Amino acid sequence: MTLRKRISIIAVASLVSAGFFTTSAEAATSRYVTVNAQGSVKVVPDAVRITATATNVAATSKEALAATAKTSAAVRAAILAAKIDKKDIATQSITISPEYKYENNTSTIIGYRASQAFTIVVRAADTAGSIVDDIVAAGGDSLQLSGATPFVLDNSKATAAARTAAVKSASAKAASYASLLGVKLGKVTYLIENSSPVSYVPVMGVAKAESDATVIDLGEQDVSVSVTVKWSLL
Repeated sequence: MTLRKRISIIAVASLVSAGFFTTSAEAATSRYVTVNAQGSVKVVPDAVRITATATNVAATSKEALAATAKTSAAVRAAILAAKIDKKDIATQSITISPEYKYENNTSTIIGYRASQAFTIVVRAADTAGSIVDDIVAAGGDSLQLSGATPFVLDNSKATAAARTAAVKSASAKAASYASLLGVKLGKVTYLIENSSPVSYVPVMGVAKAESDATVIDLGEQDVSVSVTVKWSLL
């Protein structure tokens, strides 16, 4: 056999071998299992968000705004007296609008309504009920209470625990599929966190049966994480 023929045969053999391994690698990477899983943990809220509005009607917009400012000042003083930090008191809006009387298909302006809406974050959830009572007493009939919603100030630990539960659930699902198919799990090739929501239902304060003091029922909230994970199969 000549040297030229020998080199040609070796080259062809190398190409065939390379093609075989490329095909095998592609086949291996095309074998995979993808699962979706969710992990959840229950958390007792440690804070309450209160929303309230001071509102007054007067003959002129200036008088209405002045009356609302007086109500707001009284409410603000009650909040500060309850040891709520200024950073946790936020004005959401200040509005002035005409008040109408409707009669015989006609409308007549009878005054002006001024409102100032507040959001108050109570970081000590067990004191939220008494703070509701304090601001209602301070604002009187000029105060409207819109809501008192428990929430978790920092859900990072709960989210981490939910994430761990989600990954464990995904691993168990993938292992189950691999066992059913008679194959083994390889490496994780893909993971995405689809969501990490905190789900809750707003809860208003209710009075104790044996007392007229307002109580905020905190309940529990679900902190959930959803993941999609892909494993190669061996």
